[in-house]
Amino acid sequence: MSNQNVHNAGFTPSGISGGSLASSLMSREARASGGGVPSGGATSTLQEMGARGTTHSSGYTSSGISAGSRASSTMSGEATAHGGGVPRGGTTSTVQSIAMGGKGGRR
Repeated sequence: MSNQNVHNAGFTPSGISGGSLASSLMSREARASGGGVPSGGATSTLQEMGARGTTHSSGYTSSGISAGSRASSTMSGEATAHGGGVPRGGTTSTVQSIAMGGKGGRR
């Protein structure tokens, strides 16, 4: 189900769908970073998963983040950078929310 949620949000094998949640997230992320979408950010992570259909194998599952996965590594790095907590609107929370059918976090 998580892979379908990512596709439904507009992250597809053929790219980001215009007018979708994905395009809105990409626009917000680009503005926040001065015009480009950062590698390893929510947009690039979700688009990679949408193109490959690898939500579960990346560790973002409907049950939460899988131990020892790429997702857990991302979450750990964000928590360390933010004094122990994962920020709302960060890569981990946004990707996990969309993978579970949500609308992602707000910055």
